[in-house]
Amino acid sequence: MDILETDAYDRRQRRNTSCVLFLFLLPFFISSSFYFYLWIPQNAPSLFAAAVKSSPVISLAAVVLVYNGGRSFWGVAGGLLFSACGDCCLIWPELFLHGMAAFGMAHLLYAISFLSNRYSSLSSSSATLFLSIFLWMTGAGAYFYLLPFLQKRTDSTILTPGVGVYVILLVAMATLALHTRRSMTAIGSLSFVLSDLALSLQAFGVIDPVSEGRAVVMTTYYLAQLLVAVGDVKAGSDMGDGLGKRKRMQSADARLGAADDGHDDASTSCQLIRLSSGEARANYASHCGGLRPKT
Repeated sequence: MDILETDAYDRRQRRNTSCVLFLFLLPFFISSSFYFYLWIPQNAPSLFAAAVKSSPVISLAAVVLVYNGGRSFWGVAGGLLFSACGDCCLIWPELFLHGMAAFGMAHLLYAISFLSNRYSSLSSSSATLFLSIFLWMTGAGAYFYLLPFLQKRTDSTILTPGVGVYVILLVAMATLALHTRRSMTAIGSLSFVLSDLALSLQAFGVIDPVSEGRAVVMTTYYLAQLLVAVGDVKAGSDMGDGLGKRKRMQSADARLGAADDGHDDASTSCQLIRLSSGEARANYASHCGGLRPKT
C-alpha cells in the first residue's frame, strides 16, 4: 500500500509541476507573440527592436534560474542570456561578429550543461551514432558550401575562421543533446541547427533575404530555445524527483521492515509462551506422578 501511495504521490507531483511550469512560461509565449505581431523591419534597428527580440529568451532564462538556481548560470540559463545578447547584436549588421561570438558561448554552455550529472548518462545507440555522424557531415558540408561566399566579404579574414569555430560548437552541442536521451533537448538542438542554417543562407548572400525566410529562422529559433530550456527544467526536476522518490521508498521499506520485525517479535513471543506452557504442563504431570500413591 505504501508503494502504491508513493507512485500516486509522484504522479500528482508531476502534474502539478507541469501546470506551474506552464504558468511560468506564459511570459515567453506572450513576448514571442508580441515579436511576431510587431514584426519590426530589419532595416530599422533600435533598442526597442532589440528588447522585443530578446525578451522571450530572457524570460526563458528567468524560468531556468527559478527552477535550477544560480548553478544554471554556467549551463542553460547562462546560454540563454548569451543568446539574448546575440539577439541584440544581430539587430545591427555591424555587430554580426559579436552576435556570432555570443551564440558560440551559448552553445558552449549548453554543451557543458548536457555533460552534467543532471542529465542521463550519454547514450550510444546505433540511431544516435548515425544522427551524430550525419550532423557532423552536414556541418562540414554547409561550411564548405558557404566558404566561397564568406571569402567575398570584406571581413573574411575574421569571419571565415569564426564561422568554422561556430559550426564546430553548434554541431558539438547538438551531438551532446542527442546523447542525453531527452527528446525535448534533442529536438531543440536540431531546431537550432535548422535555424542557423536558414540564417546563414540569407546572411551570407546565398539566397536573397525574404520575409518568409526570416519567419522560418525566428520560429525555429524560439522553438529551439523553448525546448532546450524546458528540457533543462525537466532534467533538474527529474533528478530531484528521483532523490525524493528514493527517500520515500526507503522510508516505506523502513516502515515495512519495522512491521515485519514486530510481527517476528510477536511470533517469537507466542512460541516462547507455547514452549513455556508445554514445559509447565510437563513439570505438573511429573510432579503429580511423583505424588501418586504406590501400589
